Amino acid sequence: MQTIENRYAQLLTQYCLDLKEGDQVYVRSTTLAEPLIKEIWKEGLRLGANLVIELDFAEKDAIYYAEAGEDQLAWVDPGYVHAVNNFDAYLVIRAPFNLRDERIHQKDKLKKRKEATAPVNETYFSRTGSGAMRRTLCQYPTQAAAQEAGMTLSEYQEFVYTACRLYDEIPRESWLQVRAMQQDVVDFLNECQQIQYVAPGTDVRFSVAGRKWINSDGRANMPSGEVFSAPVEDSVQGQIYFSYPSVFLGQPVQGITLTVKDGWIEHWEAETGQEVLDQVFAIEGARRFGEVAIGTNYNIQQSTRNILFDEKIGGSIHMAVGQSYYQCGGKNQSAIHLDMITDMRKGGHILADGRLIYENGQFLI
Repeated sequence: MQTIENRYAQLLTQYCLDLKEGDQVYVRSTTLAEPLIKEIWKEGLRLGANLVIELDFAEKDAIYYAEAGEDQLAWVDPGYVHAVNNFDAYLVIRAPFNLRDERIHQKDKLKKRKEATAPVNETYFSRTGSGAMRRTLCQYPTQAAAQEAGMTLSEYQEFVYTACRLYDEIPRESWLQVRAMQQDVVDFLNECQQIQYVAPGTDVRFSVAGRKWINSDGRANMPSGEVFSAPVEDSVQGQIYFSYPSVFLGQPVQGITLTVKDGWIEHWEAETGQEVLDQVFAIEGARRFGEVAIGTNYNIQQSTRNILFDEKIGGSIHMAVGQSYYQCGGKNQSAIHLDMITDMRKGGHILADGRLIYENGQFLI
């Protein structure tokens, strides 16, 4: 009998990454994901791929930021740099031990580390944006993530696997159907120039003229279910309230309001986590938007304080500050890309070139 881990591994290797003989694949996770890692190792080898697997252990980052000196903060693993510059595929499996690590308390060290890794991050965004390196981000259910979501581990496993459509008869076919449905939306939006999001506490407008909307169909992220683009950097105007809670830099943040003029975030406040927002907006490039998006995964209908899932909620929109996606034509550069999400299911609507195209969490086109 096929295990759920094997179904997951087949979806990741065959559909998401589309591995082929001779592909070089970098896989990163934690030791908690060992059951899935074993299946990925097996499926990847069967497909003829060559895999490098890096597994983090509990408190690795907390120890690093507590103990690392100046030279160590500046050192970047040359094996990782080589992989980002040359490998064909990159798989990140989130499997956290603890979502409340101590990085937030090491502000100076965190800043220096981001500066040190900026060149390799630039290459990462460039190669994944151009398609030169196929990248997939996914989640393996752990107790820490379940607790953050307010679920038991078994409930969270059910949630994750349902969101990924792993219980469907042929998960790959289900995602191909998602691809076709979202392509219709993307084709429409790519003919539009001005978009407006309106919801309680939100009235924000931006141009997407000359930018490209992307169909996120489960290959770059698993699960997925969104369409996204990059706004013209100086075109964003208005105010937006992000209703869903999140975890930034290991700390909870909720009830974010941003005020924007000519694309520049002039004012920010949070009902919870103001200090975290202050730290985020001190990062170069973080006060402009790099992404605008609409969530379409109706198998996800609740917040779990995990951006990977929450930004896909069917009936939500999100915007990200910081780094743009090059494949959309975005130009903003930053060491951070931070998504923030708001519910559109109760009174929210979207206008495209003045036309109502979306209301109460559903497309009208």
